[in-house]
Order: sequence, then C-alpha cells, then structure tokens
Amino acid sequence: MTQVIAGLVFYLFLMLPPVVELLESIMIIHMHMQMPLLVVAGFLMAPLFQKKFPSFFAKYNMNGIPGILLFMIIMFFWNIPRAMDEALTIPLVEIFKFISLPFLAGVPLRDSWNKLTTKWKNGTLLMFLIVYTGTGILYIASPVQLCNNYLVKEQITLGWGFITVAAAILIYLIQLFFVNPSDYE
Repeated sequence: MTQVIAGLVFYLFLMLPPVVELLESIMIIHMHMQMPLLVVAGFLMAPLFQKKFPSFFAKYNMNGIPGILLFMIIMFFWNIPRAMDEALTIPLVEIFKFISLPFLAGVPLRDSWNKLTTKWKNGTLLMFLIVYTGTGILYIASPVQLCNNYLVKEQITLGWGFITVAAAILIYLIQLFFVNPSDYE
C-alpha cells in the first residue's frame, strides 16, 4: 500500500501549479518528462484499483490486450502536436491530460503488462518504435511550427528526443535476438 500512497503523493506533486509551469515550459520536458511521469504515477496507484475492482479487471482485461490497447491509444493521442498544444491553452484538455495519462494509461499498463505474451510485449514496443520514429521525423523535418506555444528549435529538440527513445527501443529489440531472457530469470 505504500506504493499506492507514493503514487498518489507523486501525482499530487505533479499537479502543483509551479511544477506544472516548470514541466510545461520546455517542449521536450513536457512530452518526455511530465507525461511519462503522470503514467508512472498511475502505474504506482494501479494496485489500489486492482484491489477495489478485481472483477472489472478480470472480466475486461483478462489477457491484457484491451488494457494495452487503451494505453497505446492514450499515449499516441498525446503524441499529436495539437493535443499537446491545446493542453497548454484549453483548461479542459489540461484536465483530461491529468486524468487520462495516470488512469487510462498508467493503470491499464500495470494491469496488462504481466498478462501479455512475449509476442504482444514486443509488438507493443515495435509499435512505439514505429510511432516514435515517425513522430520524431515529423517534428524534425517539418518546415512549419507544429505547436503554437513552443519555438521551432524546441520542436526539433523534441523530434531528436523521439528518435533517441526509438533508437533505445530498437537496441532492446535487437538484443532480444542475441540474448535469451529466460537465462536470466
């Protein structure tokens, strides 16, 4: 239960106005720090929901696929430049960000990951590799400003951040061909 409390405290900390202002002031920190930290907060709070609603998770997320699909939909939605832009200008979208990332991405990720087969886990990582590569290229190569609230230089930096994450995922997936994970379990 201490993990749940830590997740809740972390979530409340991320909602403090000075913290929100700091994390949203730089584009790459907004996308690659604030948003994943909100998912981590939900991930930490997930045992509370799993304990309170076990039949819901057993019925609707039996094999982990619905939960991981919800996680991917939410994560991919927040990769859209306009969604990130509107989170800064429209309060309802900002509220949706603070609800969707922890509770519609973090909680399902925690519930789903151990239920998924290795094929689905690797497929999920492959999808993120493809989307992050495409999004990175979009942010780098776009001749126009995609987000009205950030400079083009910040947009290019974010693009390289996406490419870096995609490269890390690619390295992980490649090493799976050479290393048998069951040797280390």
